[in-house]
Amino acid sequence: MTALKARVVEVVHETADAHSLVLEPAEGDRDRFTYRPGQFLTVRVPAEDGWAARCYSLCSSPHTDDRLKVTVKRVAGGLGSNWICDNVTAGDVLEVLRPAGTFSPASLDEDLLLVAGGSGITPVMSILKSCLAGGTGKVALLYANRDEKSVIFAAELRELTERHPDRLTVVHLLESVQGLPTPATLRSLAAPYTGRQAFVCGPEVFMDLVTGTFTDLGLRVHVERFFSLETDPFEEPEEPPEDTGDAGEVEVEMDGETRTVPWAKSERLLDALLRAGVDAPYSCREGNCSACACIRLEGEVTLDANTVLDEQDLADGLILACQARPVTDRLKITYDG
Repeated sequence: MTALKARVVEVVHETADAHSLVLEPAEGDRDRFTYRPGQFLTVRVPAEDGWAARCYSLCSSPHTDDRLKVTVKRVAGGLGSNWICDNVTAGDVLEVLRPAGTFSPASLDEDLLLVAGGSGITPVMSILKSCLAGGTGKVALLYANRDEKSVIFAAELRELTERHPDRLTVVHLLESVQGLPTPATLRSLAAPYTGRQAFVCGPEVFMDLVTGTFTDLGLRVHVERFFSLETDPFEEPEEPPEDTGDAGEVEVEMDGETRTVPWAKSERLLDALLRAGVDAPYSCREGNCSACACIRLEGEVTLDANTVLDEQDLADGLILACQARPVTDRLKITYDG
């Protein structure tokens, strides 16, 4: 079974419409909850016709926090966010998939520009805390909200700024004070940091505005986008296809170990890995989230769908396991890069 279990230790009411869940993995699942700053959990939530899955970023840091924490903000009509905010209490046990995602800096020693809108602060907070505790780089955070009461982690950000005055700069953008962010505002605020990589998370319109503006400034921009899932990724993989004479193999590196498993050209890479017992990360299984992303070291693949990897990602060798089909008889990939 690919699903893991995590007990809710505490529910923290961050703002009027944002709750944080502090989670403790089940005893036998602890080793599968290791994560990088900026990654997310996929949570199974009840739906009218059975179950659905929703992704929520971790705001905790693997460098500073003993327990995992996700923050969930209500979305008008949102299935998962409203169920969690209305029903989940301390002591409940959630079904989740292992932490996943590529919204994570390659180095914590690099200077970064972080940009968040509303609840988009969640993965950004994980990156920020990790850089300050586990790295040497400087961090600038631009954080946009409707008003002062909407600012999530306000006290924690003040405390971090006071503790790291030479490494952390936080600029708040409040719609109630400065109005909605504009390209001119963003260009002005980003100007001192144009040599840095930018990590951006927030509402879709906000991310599009920031990405367009920063790209014009020559910044390398990383964004975190979530989509409502059409399928249930908690379901077990389908049975192996009949032998069609198109057998190949894939060598996979994960957690310091190397395995070689069979991979028919008629199936997708993730299905072959899961069927062979490889604990490969994934979430949407639709090519929309990058949770299953791995690095291609040898061989060639095609992707049935891809809405998250850009040209530079593909040039760097990243592929989506849930959408990859083999072109060559043999492939070598790694999840440890």
